[in-house]
Amino acid sequence: MINVIWGVMIAIGIIYGLLSGNINAINNEIITSGKKGLDMILEMLPILVIWMGLMKIAEDSGLLKKIANLFYPLLSKLFPSVPKGNKALGYIASNVAVNMMGLGSAATPFGLKAMEELQAINPQKDKASEAMITFLVLNTSGVTLIPTTVISLRMLNGSANPTEIILPAILATVCASIGGLTLDYLIRRRHR
Repeated sequence: MINVIWGVMIAIGIIYGLLSGNINAINNEIITSGKKGLDMILEMLPILVIWMGLMKIAEDSGLLKKIANLFYPLLSKLFPSVPKGNKALGYIASNVAVNMMGLGSAATPFGLKAMEELQAINPQKDKASEAMITFLVLNTSGVTLIPTTVISLRMLNGSANPTEIILPAILATVCASIGGLTLDYLIRRRHR
């Protein structure tokens, strides 16, 4: 659906540009935005590679598993339908830990594995289970302690203090997580 929305917005912009006689502006924007996008990717890549490398070292050394074990008591309360010791809880904990570092792209494999494990224990294969919905809410609103990607973007755009976003990001993601999980809990309770 989002592809359709973006496609319609782009088509409207191009048609408007053609009708208003701004075809040169459209051509210039297409060329310069492509270059800006590529430059941004190339400038952000080293920062993301460093953080993803650190997360891989943390995973291989067992540090990520220890962090995941810290989350088990909370996750068992959030996901009561998931049996104790199920791999899904480990993947969910790893996903949360990596997301806390602001590395959504590095957390994606853990999220996909968690959903696979949750689907394996889902009694109704054609519908998302309560645990799957809760994980989606948690993953979407997840608490971010260090918004690495945002800090990188701020550095690339010449921010005087790119890390000043950390406290507002923590506050915003904590509020989003509490709100999302509370709403999830209330809706789940109402449907029982």
